[in-house]
Amino acid sequence: MGEPMAARVELWPLAADQTGIWLVSGGDAWRSSLPIPADSDPLFEVKLLASEHDAQMQLDLIHSTSWRVDGPSLVLTWVGIAHADDLVIDQWPAALPVIPKLHDKVGNPLTHAANEPPTPRDIDVLFHAIRHLRFLRDTDESARAVMDEAWLTHLGEWEPVLSGLYSDSHEAN
Repeated sequence: MGEPMAARVELWPLAADQTGIWLVSGGDAWRSSLPIPADSDPLFEVKLLASEHDAQMQLDLIHSTSWRVDGPSLVLTWVGIAHADDLVIDQWPAALPVIPKLHDKVGNPLTHAANEPPTPRDIDVLFHAIRHLRFLRDTDESARAVMDEAWLTHLGEWEPVLSGLYSDSHEAN
């Protein structure tokens, strides 16, 4: 019998300003390196992860969006809305803009057989998280209440979708 599968967390910290939505962490999510301790919980670990990368970061919204197996770990994915004082790039110089047209460049997620799990790329996970925020904007008053005008405006450019993302047939290897 193999070792138990450990759970870890990843956080996609996002911020918005008048120019758009930004991935504060730069080119990737922040991921915990150690399993979640039994005397902790995933949300606490996400907050700890954020503070390890930026002790001053205020996350106005933290929401779990998905999970996936990654090697020996189960990765619990979270998205966070970081409070931006003004221009995001001034507050987080490594931040990168995330625009809906980026999907046109990277295309749909990889296909998978009907009886197999998806294998999303990191960009697919990020897009899913942003579309999840759009869904929350439209359906969750508590989430919407912490979104400023920049968030409300820029999320309007993103559609919560699943239909069509897997419309290509899967070719078995």
